[in-house]
Amino acid sequence: MVNYPKFSDFAEEVKPFDGDKKRIDTILNQAILVVDFKIKKSKQKQDSLYATIQFKIEDVTYIVFTGSGVLIEQLEKYKDNLPFYTEIKKIDKYYTFT
Repeated sequence: MVNYPKFSDFAEEVKPFDGDKKRIDTILNQAILVVDFKIKKSKQKQDSLYATIQFKIEDVTYIVFTGSGVLIEQLEKYKDNLPFYTEIKKIDKYYTFT
């Protein structure tokens, strides 16, 4: 019998994240485990980026979308530390990990 590779063994397809959607204002000041993220160009706002963040609260997986430049910069800067626990705080008009 020939052992052929599975598609998943070599494919580099981008898969959508699992998890129910949450609004960022519903998870403020809560401990979350950031598991993964993607950054893409926004279709709504020209020359803007947005992040899809996959996270867990009590072993339940969720996703949140944000255009926060501060969060995007922090995700890119600390991506090698994933997964990590954090809280999202709103300070004045922007969001940040703490």
